[in-house]
Amino acid sequence: MKLIFLTMSHLTEVDTHGIYSDLMRKFREEGHKVYIVSPRERRTGEKTRLYETGGVQVLGIRTLNLQKTSAIEKGIGQVLVETQFKKAIKHYLGHIRFDLILYSTPPITFPKVIQYLKSSNPRARTYLLLKDIFPQNAVDLGMMSKSGIKGILYRFFRKKEKALYALSDYVGCMSPANVQYIVEHNPEVSPEKVEVAPNSYECVEQIVLTEDERCAIREKYHLPTDRPIFIYGGNLGKPQGIPFLIQSLNANADRGDCYFVVVGNGTEYGKLKTWYEETQPKSVSVFQRLPKEDYDQLVRACDVGLIFLDYRFNIPNYPSRLLPYLMEKKPIIAATDSNCDTGSIAEANGYGLWCPSNDVAAFTNCINRMLSSDRMQMGEAGYEFFMKNYTVEHTYNAIVSHQ
Repeated sequence: MKLIFLTMSHLTEVDTHGIYSDLMRKFREEGHKVYIVSPRERRTGEKTRLYETGGVQVLGIRTLNLQKTSAIEKGIGQVLVETQFKKAIKHYLGHIRFDLILYSTPPITFPKVIQYLKSSNPRARTYLLLKDIFPQNAVDLGMMSKSGIKGILYRFFRKKEKALYALSDYVGCMSPANVQYIVEHNPEVSPEKVEVAPNSYECVEQIVLTEDERCAIREKYHLPTDRPIFIYGGNLGKPQGIPFLIQSLNANADRGDCYFVVVGNGTEYGKLKTWYEETQPKSVSVFQRLPKEDYDQLVRACDVGLIFLDYRFNIPNYPSRLLPYLMEKKPIIAATDSNCDTGSIAEANGYGLWCPSNDVAAFTNCINRMLSSDRMQMGEAGYEFFMKNYTVEHTYNAIVSHQ
Protein backbone atom coordinates (compact mmCIF):
# COMPACT_ATOMS: atom_id res chain seq x y z
CA MET A 1 0.00 0.00 0.00
CA LYS A 2 1.16 3.52 -0.79
CA LEU A 3 0.54 5.98 2.04
CA ILE A 4 0.87 9.75 2.12
CA PHE A 5 0.90 11.51 5.48
CA LEU A 6 0.25 15.25 5.70
CA THR A 7 1.40 16.90 8.91
CA MET A 8 2.28 20.32 10.27
CA SER A 9 4.96 18.79 12.49
CA HIS A 10 8.54 19.40 11.38
CA LEU A 11 9.01 15.72 10.60
CA THR A 12 12.37 15.31 8.88
CA GLU A 13 12.99 11.61 9.54
CA VAL A 14 11.30 8.56 11.02
CA ASP A 15 14.10 7.05 13.09
CA THR A 16 13.30 9.30 16.04
CA HIS A 17 10.78 8.88 18.87
CA GLY A 18 7.38 10.59 18.59
CA ILE A 19 3.71 9.90 17.98
CA TYR A 20 4.03 10.49 14.23
CA SER A 21 7.50 9.11 13.56
CA ASP A 22 6.69 5.93 15.51
CA LEU A 23 3.49 5.46 13.48
CA MET A 24 5.23 6.06 10.15
CA ARG A 25 7.96 3.63 11.13
CA LYS A 26 5.30 1.03 11.91
CA PHE A 27 3.79 1.44 8.44
CA ARG A 28 7.26 1.11 6.91
CA GLU A 29 8.04 -2.02 8.91
CA GLU A 30 4.76 -3.57 7.79
CA GLY A 31 5.92 -3.26 4.18
CA HIS A 32 4.01 -0.16 3.09
CA LYS A 33 5.50 2.59 0.92
CA VAL A 34 5.47 5.77 3.03
CA TYR A 35 5.52 9.39 1.89
CA ILE A 36 5.58 12.20 4.47
CA VAL A 37 4.73 15.80 3.65
CA SER A 38 5.63 18.43 6.25
CA PRO A 39 6.50 22.14 6.42
CA ARG A 40 9.91 23.76 6.53
CA GLU A 41 9.32 27.12 8.20
CA ARG A 42 11.20 30.07 6.73
CA ARG A 43 13.28 30.47 9.90
CA THR A 44 15.03 27.18 9.04
CA GLY A 45 16.30 28.55 5.74
CA GLU A 46 15.41 25.26 4.04
CA LYS A 47 13.94 25.09 0.55
CA THR A 48 11.24 22.75 -0.72
CA ARG A 49 12.75 19.37 -1.58
CA LEU A 50 11.98 15.66 -1.80
CA TYR A 51 14.40 13.23 -0.23
CA GLU A 52 14.62 9.70 1.18
CA THR A 53 15.46 8.92 4.79
CA GLY A 54 15.07 5.75 6.78
CA GLY A 55 13.28 3.99 3.95
CA VAL A 56 10.57 6.62 3.52
CA GLN A 57 10.15 9.59 1.18
CA VAL A 58 9.91 13.03 2.79
CA LEU A 59 8.66 16.14 1.00
CA GLY A 60 9.66 19.21 2.99
CA ILE A 61 7.75 22.31 1.88
CA ARG A 62 8.96 25.84 2.55
CA THR A 63 6.31 27.87 4.40
CA LEU A 64 6.05 30.97 6.53
CA ASN A 65 6.72 30.54 10.23
CA LEU A 66 3.71 28.70 11.62
CA GLN A 67 4.66 28.32 15.29
CA LYS A 68 6.29 30.55 17.90
CA THR A 69 5.78 33.63 15.74
CA SER A 70 3.49 36.65 15.55
CA ALA A 71 -0.25 36.10 15.28
CA ILE A 72 -0.23 37.88 11.92
CA GLU A 73 2.44 35.69 10.34
CA LYS A 74 0.91 32.56 11.85
CA GLY A 75 -2.53 33.48 10.51
CA ILE A 76 -1.28 34.27 7.01
CA GLY A 77 0.87 31.14 7.04
CA GLN A 78 -2.08 28.92 7.95
CA VAL A 79 -4.15 30.38 5.11
CA LEU A 80 -1.34 29.91 2.55
CA VAL A 81 -0.22 26.45 3.60
CA GLU A 82 -3.01 24.62 1.75
CA THR A 83 -1.99 26.12 -1.59
CA GLN A 84 1.71 25.56 -0.86
CA PHE A 85 1.15 21.89 -0.01
CA LYS A 86 -1.03 21.25 -3.06
CA LYS A 87 1.46 22.91 -5.43
CA ALA A 88 4.45 20.99 -4.06
CA ILE A 89 2.64 17.63 -3.99
CA LYS A 90 1.47 18.13 -7.57
CA HIS A 91 5.03 18.94 -8.68
CA TYR A 92 6.94 16.23 -6.78
CA LEU A 93 4.38 13.46 -6.21
CA GLY A 94 1.68 14.11 -8.80
CA HIS A 95 2.47 10.89 -10.68
CA ILE A 96 1.75 8.63 -7.66
CA ARG A 97 -1.65 7.03 -6.90
CA PHE A 98 -1.91 6.74 -3.13
CA ASP A 99 -4.02 4.06 -1.46
CA LEU A 100 -4.24 5.82 1.91
CA ILE A 101 -4.35 9.56 2.52
CA LEU A 102 -3.55 10.20 6.17
CA TYR A 103 -3.50 13.65 7.77
CA SER A 104 -3.56 15.21 11.21
CA THR A 105 -4.89 18.39 12.75
CA PRO A 106 -3.73 21.05 13.10
CA PRO A 107 -4.36 22.47 10.58
CA ILE A 108 -7.88 22.10 9.21
CA THR A 109 -6.97 23.84 5.97
CA PHE A 110 -6.17 20.76 3.85
CA PRO A 111 -9.49 20.05 2.05
CA LYS A 112 -8.21 21.08 -1.40
CA VAL A 113 -5.04 19.01 -0.93
CA ILE A 114 -7.08 15.94 -0.01
CA GLN A 115 -9.47 16.49 -2.92
CA TYR A 116 -6.50 16.70 -5.30
CA LEU A 117 -4.97 13.49 -3.96
CA LYS A 118 -8.32 11.72 -4.04
CA SER A 119 -8.88 12.75 -7.69
CA SER A 120 -5.93 10.63 -8.81
CA ASN A 121 -7.34 7.56 -7.02
CA PRO A 122 -11.03 7.82 -6.08
CA ARG A 123 -10.75 4.49 -4.23
CA ALA A 124 -8.13 5.83 -1.82
CA ARG A 125 -9.11 5.87 1.87
CA THR A 126 -8.95 9.20 3.67
CA TYR A 127 -8.22 9.12 7.40
CA LEU A 128 -8.06 12.11 9.74
CA LEU A 129 -6.02 11.87 12.93
CA LEU A 130 -7.81 14.48 15.03
CA LYS A 131 -5.29 16.03 17.42
CA ASP A 132 -6.79 19.50 17.67
CA ILE A 133 -10.42 20.67 17.54
CA PHE A 134 -10.08 24.05 15.86
CA PRO A 135 -11.49 26.73 15.75
CA GLN A 136 -13.45 25.95 18.94
CA ASN A 137 -10.26 25.72 21.00
CA ALA A 138 -9.36 29.28 19.93
CA VAL A 139 -12.83 30.44 20.98
CA ASP A 140 -12.40 28.75 24.37
CA LEU A 141 -9.17 30.67 25.01
CA GLY A 142 -10.62 34.00 23.89
CA MET A 143 -8.44 34.16 20.78
CA MET A 144 -11.45 34.02 18.48
CA SER A 145 -15.14 34.83 18.73
CA LYS A 146 -18.30 33.45 17.12
CA SER A 147 -19.66 36.97 16.65
CA GLY A 148 -18.43 40.39 15.60
CA ILE A 149 -15.34 40.94 13.45
CA LYS A 150 -13.58 37.90 14.92
CA GLY A 151 -16.63 35.87 14.00
CA ILE A 152 -15.76 36.19 10.31
CA LEU A 153 -12.52 34.32 10.94
CA TYR A 154 -14.32 31.75 13.07
CA ARG A 155 -16.90 31.03 10.38
CA PHE A 156 -14.15 30.71 7.74
CA PHE A 157 -12.27 28.09 9.74
CA ARG A 158 -15.45 26.34 10.91
CA LYS A 159 -16.39 25.85 7.25
CA LYS A 160 -12.94 24.38 6.61
CA GLU A 161 -13.33 22.08 9.61
CA LYS A 162 -16.68 20.74 8.38
CA ALA A 163 -15.24 20.24 4.89
CA LEU A 164 -12.40 18.21 6.37
CA TYR A 165 -14.81 15.94 8.25
CA ALA A 166 -16.91 15.49 5.12
CA LEU A 167 -13.86 14.50 3.05
CA SER A 168 -12.66 11.99 5.66
CA ASP A 169 -13.78 8.39 5.37
CA TYR A 170 -12.76 7.97 9.00
CA VAL A 171 -11.93 10.28 11.88
CA GLY A 172 -9.53 8.89 14.48
CA CYS A 173 -9.85 10.64 17.85
CA MET A 174 -7.52 10.64 20.84
CA SER A 175 -10.03 9.50 23.47
CA PRO A 176 -13.69 8.55 24.01
CA ALA A 177 -14.53 12.13 25.03
CA ASN A 178 -13.15 13.34 21.70
CA VAL A 179 -15.39 10.91 19.84
CA GLN A 180 -18.43 12.05 21.80
CA TYR A 181 -17.66 15.72 21.20
CA ILE A 182 -17.29 15.35 17.42
CA VAL A 183 -20.50 13.35 17.10
CA GLU A 184 -22.54 15.70 19.30
CA HIS A 185 -21.33 18.96 17.72
CA ASN A 186 -21.29 17.77 14.11
CA PRO A 187 -24.59 15.97 13.48
CA GLU A 188 -23.84 15.71 9.76
CA VAL A 189 -20.89 13.40 10.58
CA SER A 190 -21.86 9.73 10.71
CA PRO A 191 -21.00 8.26 14.15
CA GLU A 192 -19.91 5.05 12.41
CA LYS A 193 -16.86 6.77 10.93
CA VAL A 194 -15.63 8.33 14.19
CA GLU A 195 -13.44 6.12 16.39
CA VAL A 196 -10.58 6.13 18.87
CA ALA A 197 -7.12 6.09 17.26
CA PRO A 198 -5.05 7.24 20.24
CA ASN A 199 -1.79 9.07 20.65
CA SER A 200 0.67 6.22 20.79
CA TYR A 201 4.33 5.30 21.04
CA GLU A 202 6.43 2.35 20.07
CA CYS A 203 7.07 0.18 23.10
CA VAL A 204 10.74 0.39 24.00
CA GLU A 205 12.81 -1.52 26.51
CA GLN A 206 12.49 -0.17 30.03
CA ILE A 207 15.53 1.55 31.53
CA VAL A 208 15.58 1.08 35.29
CA LEU A 209 17.85 3.39 37.26
CA THR A 210 19.85 2.24 40.24
CA GLU A 211 19.62 4.39 43.35
CA ASP A 212 23.10 5.78 42.66
CA GLU A 213 22.10 6.69 39.09
CA ARG A 214 18.90 8.35 40.29
CA CYS A 215 20.82 10.46 42.79
CA ALA A 216 23.48 11.36 40.24
CA ILE A 217 20.88 12.66 37.78
CA ARG A 218 19.19 14.73 40.47
CA GLU A 219 22.48 16.17 41.67
CA LYS A 220 23.35 17.14 38.09
CA TYR A 221 20.37 19.53 38.16
CA HIS A 222 20.80 20.53 41.80
CA LEU A 223 17.64 18.73 42.86
CA PRO A 224 17.05 17.11 46.25
CA THR A 225 17.74 13.39 46.51
CA ASP A 226 15.61 12.77 49.59
CA ARG A 227 12.16 13.97 48.46
CA PRO A 228 9.57 12.95 45.85
CA ILE A 229 9.80 15.17 42.77
CA PHE A 230 6.83 16.21 40.64
CA ILE A 231 7.78 17.06 37.05
CA TYR A 232 6.04 18.90 34.24
CA GLY A 233 7.63 18.76 30.80
CA GLY A 234 6.40 20.16 27.50
CA ASN A 235 4.86 23.19 25.93
CA LEU A 236 4.29 26.29 28.03
CA GLY A 237 1.67 28.09 25.97
CA LYS A 238 -1.85 29.39 26.40
CA PRO A 239 -3.49 25.91 26.21
CA GLN A 240 -1.54 24.85 29.31
CA GLY A 241 -3.06 27.57 31.50
CA ILE A 242 0.27 28.94 32.76
CA PRO A 243 -1.30 31.41 35.25
CA PHE A 244 -2.81 28.45 37.12
CA LEU A 245 0.48 26.56 36.95
CA ILE A 246 2.19 29.56 38.55
CA GLN A 247 -0.49 29.86 41.23
CA SER A 248 -0.20 26.15 42.03
CA LEU A 249 3.59 26.29 42.27
CA ASN A 250 3.42 29.44 44.36
CA ALA A 251 1.08 27.77 46.86
CA ASN A 252 3.52 24.86 47.26
CA ALA A 253 6.79 26.69 46.66
CA ASP A 254 8.35 26.21 50.09
CA ARG A 255 7.25 22.68 50.96
CA GLY A 256 9.81 20.47 52.62
CA ASP A 257 8.16 17.14 51.78
CA CYS A 258 8.35 17.33 47.98
CA TYR A 259 9.83 19.26 45.07
CA PHE A 260 8.67 20.54 41.67
CA VAL A 261 10.49 20.71 38.33
CA VAL A 262 9.21 22.42 35.18
CA VAL A 263 10.95 21.84 31.83
CA GLY A 264 9.69 23.45 28.65
CA ASN A 265 9.28 26.47 26.46
CA GLY A 266 6.54 28.29 24.61
CA THR A 267 4.80 31.61 24.30
CA GLU A 268 4.02 31.82 28.03
CA TYR A 269 7.44 30.73 29.31
CA GLY A 270 8.38 34.33 30.09
CA LYS A 271 5.58 34.61 32.67
CA LEU A 272 6.82 31.52 34.48
CA LYS A 273 10.44 32.64 34.34
CA THR A 274 9.56 36.09 35.72
CA TRP A 275 7.66 34.54 38.64
CA TYR A 276 10.55 32.15 39.32
CA GLU A 277 13.19 34.87 39.34
CA GLU A 278 11.14 37.25 41.48
CA THR A 279 9.95 34.63 43.99
CA GLN A 280 13.07 32.43 44.31
CA PRO A 281 10.98 29.43 45.45
CA LYS A 282 12.81 26.94 47.65
CA SER A 283 11.14 23.84 46.25
CA VAL A 284 10.81 24.62 42.54
CA SER A 285 13.25 24.49 39.63
CA VAL A 286 12.55 25.78 36.11
CA PHE A 287 14.50 24.82 32.99
CA GLN A 288 13.71 26.33 29.60
CA ARG A 289 14.69 23.30 27.60
CA LEU A 290 16.79 20.13 27.75
CA PRO A 291 18.01 17.77 25.03
CA LYS A 292 15.54 14.90 24.66
CA GLU A 293 17.90 12.28 26.06
CA ASP A 294 18.62 14.42 29.12
CA TYR A 295 14.93 15.14 29.64
CA ASP A 296 14.06 11.43 29.44
CA GLN A 297 16.71 10.69 32.04
CA LEU A 298 15.34 13.41 34.30
CA VAL A 299 11.81 11.97 34.06
CA ARG A 300 13.18 8.59 35.12
CA ALA A 301 14.76 10.20 38.17
CA CYS A 302 11.50 11.90 39.22
CA ASP A 303 8.42 10.41 40.84
CA VAL A 304 5.19 11.92 39.49
CA GLY A 305 4.22 13.48 36.15
CA LEU A 306 2.13 16.65 35.96
CA ILE A 307 -0.33 17.66 33.23
CA PHE A 308 -1.88 21.12 32.93
CA LEU A 309 -4.63 22.38 30.61
CA ASP A 310 -6.54 25.67 30.72
CA TYR A 311 -9.84 25.36 32.62
CA ARG A 312 -11.73 27.33 29.92
CA PHE A 313 -11.58 24.54 27.35
CA ASN A 314 -14.92 23.18 26.22
CA ILE A 315 -13.21 20.72 23.91
CA PRO A 316 -11.72 17.52 25.39
CA ASN A 317 -7.97 17.71 24.77
CA TYR A 318 -5.87 14.60 25.41
CA PRO A 319 -2.20 15.63 25.76
CA SER A 320 0.48 13.36 24.32
CA ARG A 321 2.64 14.43 27.29
CA LEU A 322 0.87 11.65 29.19
CA LEU A 323 2.61 8.87 27.27
CA PRO A 324 6.22 9.37 28.46
CA TYR A 325 5.00 9.42 32.06
CA LEU A 326 3.17 6.11 31.62
CA MET A 327 6.10 4.53 29.78
CA GLU A 328 8.40 5.47 32.65
CA LYS A 329 5.90 4.10 35.21
CA LYS A 330 5.17 7.49 36.73
CA PRO A 331 1.73 8.17 38.22
CA ILE A 332 0.18 11.46 37.13
CA ILE A 333 -1.74 14.44 38.43
CA ALA A 334 -3.91 16.00 35.71
CA ALA A 335 -5.09 19.56 36.36
CA THR A 336 -7.48 20.18 33.48
CA ASP A 337 -10.88 21.47 32.42
CA SER A 338 -13.88 19.30 33.26
CA ASN A 339 -14.41 18.20 29.65
CA CYS A 340 -11.00 16.54 29.34
CA ASP A 341 -11.06 12.82 30.17
CA THR A 342 -7.32 12.44 30.81
CA GLY A 343 -7.84 12.66 34.56
CA SER A 344 -11.00 10.57 34.76
CA ILE A 345 -9.37 7.75 32.78
CA ALA A 346 -6.31 7.94 35.04
CA GLU A 347 -8.41 7.75 38.21
CA ALA A 348 -10.61 4.94 36.85
CA ASN A 349 -7.54 2.86 36.05
CA GLY A 350 -5.56 3.62 39.18
CA TYR A 351 -2.60 5.52 37.77
CA GLY A 352 -3.42 9.13 38.58
CA LEU A 353 -5.45 11.89 40.19
CA TRP A 354 -7.48 14.76 38.74
CA CYS A 355 -8.35 18.28 39.82
CA PRO A 356 -9.96 21.24 38.03
CA SER A 357 -7.38 23.67 36.70
CA ASN A 358 -8.92 26.69 38.44
CA ASP A 359 -8.77 25.37 42.01
CA VAL A 360 -5.36 25.71 43.67
CA ALA A 361 -6.58 24.10 46.90
CA ALA A 362 -7.73 21.04 44.94
CA PHE A 363 -4.32 20.82 43.26
CA THR A 364 -2.57 20.98 46.64
CA ASN A 365 -4.91 18.28 47.89
CA CYS A 366 -3.87 16.07 44.96
CA ILE A 367 -0.22 16.61 45.90
CA ASN A 368 -0.98 15.55 49.48
CA ARG A 369 -2.93 12.49 48.34
CA MET A 370 -0.17 11.47 45.96
CA LEU A 371 2.47 11.74 48.68
CA SER A 372 0.51 9.28 50.82
CA SER A 373 -0.26 6.89 47.95
CA ASP A 374 1.55 3.80 46.72
CA ARG A 375 3.21 5.56 43.81
CA MET A 376 5.09 2.50 42.65
CA GLN A 377 1.86 0.52 42.32
CA MET A 378 0.19 3.43 40.50
CA GLY A 379 3.14 3.63 38.11
CA GLU A 380 2.82 -0.06 37.32
CA ALA A 381 -0.90 0.41 36.67
CA GLY A 382 -0.12 3.24 34.28
CA TYR A 383 2.43 1.18 32.39
CA GLU A 384 -0.04 -1.69 32.11
CA PHE A 385 -2.69 0.70 30.76
CA PHE A 386 -0.19 2.06 28.22
CA MET A 387 0.62 -1.43 26.99
CA LYS A 388 -3.05 -2.29 26.59
CA ASN A 389 -4.14 0.96 24.93
CA TYR A 390 -1.41 3.32 23.74
CA THR A 391 1.21 1.35 21.82
CA VAL A 392 1.68 2.21 18.16
CA GLU A 393 0.05 -1.08 17.19
CA HIS A 394 -3.29 0.22 18.48
CA THR A 395 -3.27 3.25 16.20
CA TYR A 396 -1.90 1.32 13.24
CA ASN A 397 -4.54 -1.40 13.56
CA ALA A 398 -7.34 1.17 13.83
CA ILE A 399 -6.24 2.75 10.55
CA VAL A 400 -5.52 -0.35 8.45
CA SER A 401 -8.67 -2.16 9.61
CA HIS A 402 -10.56 -0.08 7.02
CA GLN A 403 -8.28 -0.84 4.06
